Amino acid sequence: MKTITNSTFCTDEQLEKLVATINYTVKNSSFYKDKIRPVTSSFSLEEYKKFPFTSKEDLSARNDDFRCVPKNKIAEYVTTSGTTGSPISLFLTKNDLHRLAKNEKDSLSLMGHSSDDLFQLLTTIDKQFMAGIAYFLGVQELNAGMIRLGPGVPKMQWESILKYKPTVLIAVPSFIVTLIEYAKENNIDFQKSSVESIVCIGEPIRSDDLSHNILGKRITDQWGIKIYSTYASTEMGAAFSECTAQRGCHLNDDLLFLEVIKVDEMEASHGESGEVVITTLGVEGTPLIRYKTGDIATVYRNECSCGKKTPRLGPIIGRKNQMIKFKGTSLYPKAIFEALEEFASISCYKVLIEKNELGNDEIIVLLEDKFKTHSELNLIKASCKEKLRVSPQFQFMEANKLRGLVYKKHMRKPEKIKFL
Repeated sequence: MKTITNSTFCTDEQLEKLVATINYTVKNSSFYKDKIRPVTSSFSLEEYKKFPFTSKEDLSARNDDFRCVPKNKIAEYVTTSGTTGSPISLFLTKNDLHRLAKNEKDSLSLMGHSSDDLFQLLTTIDKQFMAGIAYFLGVQELNAGMIRLGPGVPKMQWESILKYKPTVLIAVPSFIVTLIEYAKENNIDFQKSSVESIVCIGEPIRSDDLSHNILGKRITDQWGIKIYSTYASTEMGAAFSECTAQRGCHLNDDLLFLEVIKVDEMEASHGESGEVVITTLGVEGTPLIRYKTGDIATVYRNECSCGKKTPRLGPIIGRKNQMIKFKGTSLYPKAIFEALEEFASISCYKVLIEKNELGNDEIIVLLEDKFKTHSELNLIKASCKEKLRVSPQFQFMEANKLRGLVYKKHMRKPEKIKFL
């Protein structure tokens, strides 16, 4: 394994893949032709560190210039949100789809899943979203079965669980809280269901110390099942996933080259936090070099008890562009979510961030109508003030309307916060 002083993990095989990726990308991407020169087999990590970063702004402004294959080689078009409001397209070849399938098979296997499992997919597979198609392909690669149900509708989810008896759910964890509440309200004995584990996507279920956070505890305290963390983005075309030891999400070093960059642009050492920066390995359609994800996480570089030596990431602390400045206090949305999620009575909420006349952020928390006269409202307000050191505004809304604002049909994950 090669390292440099700031602890970058790189095997000889990874370095070889990195060289191949760089030369392929420079040859075929009009964006990177302007930025980087081809490299030789003697290429070093020190040289790599001199390459410029790629940003989401670059991908948004020059989207088609990242495409490395002719249009007749594109097998799948997926999208992710853009910085200007217009979606960014990622172009996948058939080999890229095979790469997606490999990633999810590797991830599911790390968690201990096998061909004996039956999966129920509670996330969308349409509207150009990558996650659903990735999990579908991965489960097929695992030679397991899948029930493609899509997001929402607790009644339909439970009917499927009781009829087909899946052993694994793939879902956004906050929706699992809704699923549990529905089961309680409708006398469904969820403890005796066939479900043994849940692959959680889109939201963290762990705290900074890797124990379950409030959301994770709300699930596991009520339902005696295993829940597994994942971290991914559309641009990566791959995911970081927990193993059975559940001490951070492992890098799949066959598919991604990882850096975790601190504010001073030095590499984060074991236990330090920084921005996740990736180079995609083996991607044909839309390869990315030193792509800054905007996500802040802690990196763990010690050997995992499962025996893997690859770096692991803790839960996402926040996004660089979502830092909230509120009455002299700086905080990430995660802090607001955790302050609200410690109350079992809150099953759905939405946070709105808007600028006041002075250009400062204001925080509005939308809760269900029942909280207008709920006995816990003052406790919720006091807890927010204590944990956030500030007092948000609270507004109230009919429950189904609020759920519609959070679990939008065209969104791949719940929209728990919106910047106005």
